[in-house]
Amino acid sequence: MDTPPLQAGLYIVATPIGNLGDLTKRAAEVLSACAVIACEDTRVTGKLLNHLGIKRPMRRYDDHASEEARERLLAEMCEKPVALVSDAGTPLISDPGYKLVRIARERGIPVTSLPGPSALVVALTLAGLPTDRFMFAGFLPSKDKARGDALTGLAAVPATLVFYETGPRLVDSLTAMAQIMPGREIAVARELTKLHEECRTGTAEDLAAHYTAHPPRGEIVLLAGPPPAPPAPEEADVDAALRAALADMSVSQAAGSVAKALGLDRKTLYARAMELK
Repeated sequence: MDTPPLQAGLYIVATPIGNLGDLTKRAAEVLSACAVIACEDTRVTGKLLNHLGIKRPMRRYDDHASEEARERLLAEMCEKPVALVSDAGTPLISDPGYKLVRIARERGIPVTSLPGPSALVVALTLAGLPTDRFMFAGFLPSKDKARGDALTGLAAVPATLVFYETGPRLVDSLTAMAQIMPGREIAVARELTKLHEECRTGTAEDLAAHYTAHPPRGEIVLLAGPPPAPPAPEEADVDAALRAALADMSVSQAAGSVAKALGLDRKTLYARAMELK
């Protein structure tokens, strides 16, 4: 594969999450042109390189990498192009690497990121849940109490929640969601881009029952739709709030204060406050 030489620096390369056809042409070119490839598991990355017909030195870099290993990579990228890949998807998304990128930037080493596959984005586009605002929260804790505490802390976030999960822990997470987020729409996306890709939606209770009967395999993205909007306050409650505010405020101030507190339209409240005044 003939490619122009790359400048020295760090190249963050997204790799397929399942279907090898999803590797971009640019990603293949950069992997071919880099002098060194830092990866989580040399066996996993080795299979991808063999598929591409690329032979390059690999350096293991994961959550357990020593400071010495990181410094070696930083020294190398000062003189030659170094690629950083994860086992699957976009590096740094629930994968090691952010410290390497941070220090490289602090030292003025050029950093280039190549866009590509990401399981959380694929799952969001499949699930049919709101995507105008979402929060990625990584992996839920494995212990019951810690998992429950994490979900409780996130339950009120007005956004679609996205988690990574494993097959053996999925039912436990769904059971916890059923207790802490009752009535929320849940989606389970698994084996994304692969032959047996699945995206199943429903209540947490129904999904827990399904996956208890059909233990899941493969990598999983677990999504929870945003919490339902609070019910609109009763007219009598709005009037009571306006009267209380009017005791100490001008009409304009009272309308603004109540609008902010109850999430209502200020102009409408101003008109009503004028009537009550």
